[in-house]
Amino acid sequence: MDRGRGALGPALELVHTGRAPTRAVLTAELGVTRATAGAVAAELEALGLIRVDARPAAAAGSQGRPSHRLEVAEDGPVALAAQVHADGFRAALVGLGGRIVATSPGCETVDADPAKVLGSVVEAGAELLRTTGRRCVGAGLAVPSAVAEPDGLALNPLHLAWPVGAPVRRIFAECVREAGITGPAFAGNDVNLAALAEHRHGAGSGARDLLCVATGHRGVGGALVLDGRLHTGSSGLALEVGHLTVNPEGRPCYCGSRGCLDVEADPLALLVEAGREPGPEVSLLQQANDLLRTQYADPAVRSAAEALIDRLGLGLAGLVNILNPDRIILGGLHRTLLDADPDRLRAVVADRSLWGQSGGVPILPCTLDHNSLVGAAELAWQPVLDDPLAALR
Repeated sequence: MDRGRGALGPALELVHTGRAPTRAVLTAELGVTRATAGAVAAELEALGLIRVDARPAAAAGSQGRPSHRLEVAEDGPVALAAQVHADGFRAALVGLGGRIVATSPGCETVDADPAKVLGSVVEAGAELLRTTGRRCVGAGLAVPSAVAEPDGLALNPLHLAWPVGAPVRRIFAECVREAGITGPAFAGNDVNLAALAEHRHGAGSGARDLLCVATGHRGVGGALVLDGRLHTGSSGLALEVGHLTVNPEGRPCYCGSRGCLDVEADPLALLVEAGREPGPEVSLLQQANDLLRTQYADPAVRSAAEALIDRLGLGLAGLVNILNPDRIILGGLHRTLLDADPDRLRAVVADRSLWGQSGGVPILPCTLDHNSLVGAAELAWQPVLDDPLAALR
């Protein structure tokens, strides 16, 4: 059992990511005896983290007794996840397996004072915890900014009007403690966290070197999973792909340059390119997605979409040449652009990249709803995945 205790974390991660649906698979993946795997599964069940089905139904035509099935506990603990973006904020409770248990109504206004915003989103999460009665293992925050380590500073919250270098992790942790929520608090860049969630539970599952590029409500972000782990660089600032130049004569960028992906391939860029005046009724992301989905036959809309696809493809090709990923996933408006004309985007990337010409890199849409929220929860779940007994003691 001593060896089994050391296997609790790896076993939980296998069930959490869906890679060990049965005790037989768990035994093989851990490289332990059936008895040890059984003891590990029983311990995780006793902790309220997973459920062991000792009498699963046999598949049609199968022989022998089927292996015990392993699933995350539906009524188990949760992590508080919070996301802030240019058009609002939202809180959610997320269980193991990346399953969203409950969400708060989204707020559509973001104050220029990060303490006010984070206090409000944490209070929304605390209300969800009170309503559901769930145990909370910790809290995670996703923000549309590079988050510098080790201090958790939001270095470029350009679209939030927050001060540069706002100590978002410290403020978030203080709000979490003041709300009476137990467990550690974390903060990270929203696209990094989306990539982490997609790699564990979505379109990036099974990829070794995964590139994620996405545009949410404003701007463009990127993230990289290398050898199965999120790569954030020496201080958390890796993959700021929004400031790749894709149109040298293009729009001025907030960074002081011109023609960056950030201003050439985000929702506002599509609306402006299509000659549409952005309205205040719904978010820019929703307006851009709705335009593509309902008016793509309009020549002005199609022309605008093709321009953004070409710029996005140029940026992706440069990243492919440098990083050589085995898969690319696209989120936000970029996912909708891929759906609108997948052949054009893949052709641009293949045409402009050495690796693309030698066989192509799969380009897929992100598949998780609210993947940045799920990724924020992954930060809070990580201590439990590392050592379930210590984290839940």
